[in-house]
Amino acid sequence: MAEEKYIPRLLTVYKEQVIPAMMQKFEYKNINQVPRLEKIVLNMGLGDCKDNPKGLEAAVRDMTVIAGQKPVVTKARKSVANFKVRAGMNVGCKVTLRQARMYEFADKLFSIALPRVRDFRGVSKKSFDGRGNYAMGIKEQLMFPEIDYDSIDKIRGMDIMFVTTAKTDEEAQELLRLLGMPFEN
Repeated sequence: MAEEKYIPRLLTVYKEQVIPAMMQKFEYKNINQVPRLEKIVLNMGLGDCKDNPKGLEAAVRDMTVIAGQKPVVTKARKSVANFKVRAGMNVGCKVTLRQARMYEFADKLFSIALPRVRDFRGVSKKSFDGRGNYAMGIKEQLMFPEIDYDSIDKIRGMDIMFVTTAKTDEEAQELLRLLGMPFEN
């Protein structure tokens, strides 16, 4: 007997609701012209990890719990004397999510994590890069439900980059809005 493959909720929403709505609004001739999410990149820069090596371990642990995938530790490319950084020092961590994990993370971010932020009015519409990609930053990792409040040593922020196949920012904004991203009015 064949096993049923797990399909994330947001992927089902994309196929059943987003594709028809985008085809109608932008008058695409082919279903393959409809923009889609390509990947989500999470990045956490750690300025204090040169002084505190345990901070890097904690950040990697937090990001692993949030993303469901172990991050890559990023290293400095150049030495910068003003920041006391040498080439090759650990300066942060990043993780790239694709396919099912990407849709699961986006669903969790849109429906659980962002509404938990105090005085949240929506994310800015100005953070598109002109090529259909969206970048946002969050100030603390505590907004994710998997993070245990008592186990964190320091509040850290992170950057979240949504890479889409959209040609314009308008198409990308409509795609993310239909997927459930809460944009401000």
